[in-house]
Amino acid sequence: MTSNRPELPPEIARRRTFAIISHPDAGKTTLTEKFLLFGGAIQMAGQVRAKGEARRTRSDFMKMEQDRGISVSASAMSFEYRDFRYNLVDTPGHSDFSEDTYRTLTAVDAAIMVIDGAKGVESQTRKLFEVCRLRDLPILTFCNKMDRESRDTFEIIDEIQENLAIDVAPASWPIGMGREFIGAYDLLHDRLEIMDRADRNKVAETVKISGIDDPKLAEYVPEGQLETLREEIEMARELLPAFDRKSFLEGHLTPIWFGSAINSFGVRELMDGIGDFGPEPQPQNAAEREIAPEEKKVSGFVFKVQANMDPKHRDRVAFVRLASGHFERGMKLLHVRSKKPMAVSNPVLFLAADRELAEEAWAGDIIGIPNHGQLRIGDALTEGESLKFTGIPSFAPELLQSVRATDPMKAKHLEKALMQFAEEGAAKVFKPQIGSGFIVGVVGALQFEVLASRIELEYGIPVRFESSQFTSARWLAGPKDKVEAFANSNKQHMATDHDGDLVYLTRLQWDIDRVERDHPDLQLTATKEMMI
Repeated sequence: MTSNRPELPPEIARRRTFAIISHPDAGKTTLTEKFLLFGGAIQMAGQVRAKGEARRTRSDFMKMEQDRGISVSASAMSFEYRDFRYNLVDTPGHSDFSEDTYRTLTAVDAAIMVIDGAKGVESQTRKLFEVCRLRDLPILTFCNKMDRESRDTFEIIDEIQENLAIDVAPASWPIGMGREFIGAYDLLHDRLEIMDRADRNKVAETVKISGIDDPKLAEYVPEGQLETLREEIEMARELLPAFDRKSFLEGHLTPIWFGSAINSFGVRELMDGIGDFGPEPQPQNAAEREIAPEEKKVSGFVFKVQANMDPKHRDRVAFVRLASGHFERGMKLLHVRSKKPMAVSNPVLFLAADRELAEEAWAGDIIGIPNHGQLRIGDALTEGESLKFTGIPSFAPELLQSVRATDPMKAKHLEKALMQFAEEGAAKVFKPQIGSGFIVGVVGALQFEVLASRIELEYGIPVRFESSQFTSARWLAGPKDKVEAFANSNKQHMATDHDGDLVYLTRLQWDIDRVERDHPDLQLTATKEMMI
């Protein structure tokens, strides 16, 4: 985030690649939708759970998401706003899908944290915030649902400062709350923003005023509220830090906007904030060196694989974050893991659930590459250089169940389906060395339901998940002969994952302690970097 980096080519400098993080139900999908609405990508914002095809939220396209009203797969959406090109990577807010979210955060340069004005900082928000902190991501905060009864503004800010140990600089200040909520005072530009309750898709009206003491304010704000507003802003200016871009870019301070996404209020100011203050595409880390966005040669890494996006074609789309260069359709790139060249002839850009062919893309952009399973999470694509991007995590699953096709004739097809989900990163699939069948590991219980429903919908195989005797899995590393000897004497505990790596399945913490005690040369790890 240093300022002594060279100036980026204009096309790259105007990119803003970010994710939205929040606890479920804080209003992330609605906010995403309003972004697309203001960015001109969709004509009408549809309610997530509203009926009728036309009113489906465009960013949630898997059938199960539409039924449940939760975002399960992180989709990427690109749109233009003012002079900027925004790449918004949607993250699943549900805790059971956190691994996908962690990986998504490796592909963005900033994050927007959405909190509910009534609930403040919730558990999932805290977890995701920690991941952003590990990566020093700059964070912008949007306090949503101010049109409902919410907590005191100072209380919300205090809670963020204390819970997340980050300074909070108010970018706007709410006027009233719940039924009394009439808008916000824009502290960065000394403007008054008035909310229109009549039309939810209408952008708030802005009134130019000269400072908080301008008599014109009285025309818009009732007397009692105006007095409170003046007092609160005076206190805020004394007690809270002013916005400082350097501190924000280093991840020490977050600006906060107050609004109501469903009423389109405060969203535009937040979008302006990302454009004006947000980071341009940042250098990415590889094992060999740091890759700067302005480098001439194209490079990028796969941070997500989504299978069966189009149920009519068994395709998979690998989402690639471009780290450097100017990509053009039809380019031949080296697929580093297989050392084979790959012609990227039909890359797609995502505009909500619509895809369009990408003729070109620049560092910072997210493109989708349809493929038949060649690309996996963590893979690097370059113009010839052998690079390994670092820091894309894969976590040990916390829940293990065995899975069987209810029709034994379909066992072979089940294997194929499971491998596909493993490569997509939706679950870990382990093949025990003894016995038949597979053990599926996930980070959250809801994933078993999602998997069962997708296996049936996409492959036509009804499956049963049953409890397994194992409770966790650890990857095995160490000198080859020691690993082999250990694997041979512990066959009933051994399995391989979909990459063919050895995995030790454990029943109790005691199993892990025993290995650590009796086999000091072996390492059992709960994460495996998604690297080749």
